[in-house]
Amino acid sequence: MKIINIVKELLKKVLPSFIFNWYHFSLAFLGALIYGFPSRKLNVIGVTGTKGKTTTVEMIKEIFEEAEKKTASISSIRFTIGQKEWRNRLKMTMPGRFKLQRFLNQAVKAGCQYAVFEVTSEGIMEHRHRFIDFNSALFTNLSPEHIERHGGFKNYKKAKGKLFKKCKKIHIINKDDKNSSYFLNFPAERKITFSIKEAEILGETRFKFKGEIFDLELKGYFNISNALAALVVAESQGIDLKTSKKALEKIKVIPGRMEFVIKKPFKVLVDYAHTPGSLEKVYKSLKGGNLICVLGSCGGGRDKWRRPKLGEIAQKYCREIILTNEDPYDENPEKIIAEIKEGINTKNVRKILDRRKAIREALEKADRGDIVVITGKGSELWMCIAHGGKIAWDDRKVVKEEYEKYFNI
Repeated sequence: MKIINIVKELLKKVLPSFIFNWYHFSLAFLGALIYGFPSRKLNVIGVTGTKGKTTTVEMIKEIFEEAEKKTASISSIRFTIGQKEWRNRLKMTMPGRFKLQRFLNQAVKAGCQYAVFEVTSEGIMEHRHRFIDFNSALFTNLSPEHIERHGGFKNYKKAKGKLFKKCKKIHIINKDDKNSSYFLNFPAERKITFSIKEAEILGETRFKFKGEIFDLELKGYFNISNALAALVVAESQGIDLKTSKKALEKIKVIPGRMEFVIKKPFKVLVDYAHTPGSLEKVYKSLKGGNLICVLGSCGGGRDKWRRPKLGEIAQKYCREIILTNEDPYDENPEKIIAEIKEGINTKNVRKILDRRKAIREALEKADRGDIVVITGKGSELWMCIAHGGKIAWDDRKVVKEEYEKYFNI
């Protein structure tokens, strides 16, 4: 695998980009052809945006199953076909063309009516959305991400827009996002918008929508927006609010998303937040507690601009900051940490390259009532290192192991 990745990187440097463009397009067609264009036999819903895609996909899946509509789903966390599920071990939110078409074919064979999955900008760049008949396209929100990969925010937005250009039936748009007008310009048979302003906020994740009160178990105010997105998608498919309410209130946690791994004597929370916007939302939602933050940033030349911003936000909200390794890929982990530290001018910051040791240090520093916040990886199963290498990893598992050692459980 390492040799294949090295060869790929070398070819990217020497071959014209249009060759790779045709390569990806051809694979998309071939995958659909081999598996018999399975999306034609499904009602396919594509969810795109910067934040909230995974949670929204999980919510839609639960609502549809509650409504007895057999559904297949793909998120960065897992694959599901009806009640069968398995972990997403690909370190890839949107699978490659053959894997995706095979999955849709399996969904058809299992008797699924719907398929809902995350559609990423990088997936669109590689034509993974091609030869899939989308019934609905949902836009959650947009903020800078993968900027180096796309060559600017404008190109990133355009990549997301290609899903809406392809889907001609139902477009569902978050009106609260300042980029919503761009996505509303694409033609569709139906255009539906949603806004958190249309809900009456009764608590952190308690709200009233169209006369129905929803009381979510999930933490984080931002999950109200995710829930509204799922509710509107469900309504577009004729599912009533009472069924949606029943489904949403059953969800206890989304793995690696605002997940409290330890609750006493102090709390330890693991979250996937890896952009400045998502990180600030997580910290804000924990207001009132003393935060001890374990923080890193992805390598591989990805969005280097955000590293000092992550440091700035951590300094704003955290009593103690521990900078550590995340997914360095081929970058020097020390350099990544140094770039995060550029945004921090407090003395309450430590650098511990070994992520396990960093988590251990955070637990040792925590007192009763504190919250240890570990961000960047969520429920991911791997740490990605140089030359395509992977190390088995799960922040949640490591937290439990170190907690048990520390308290001699």
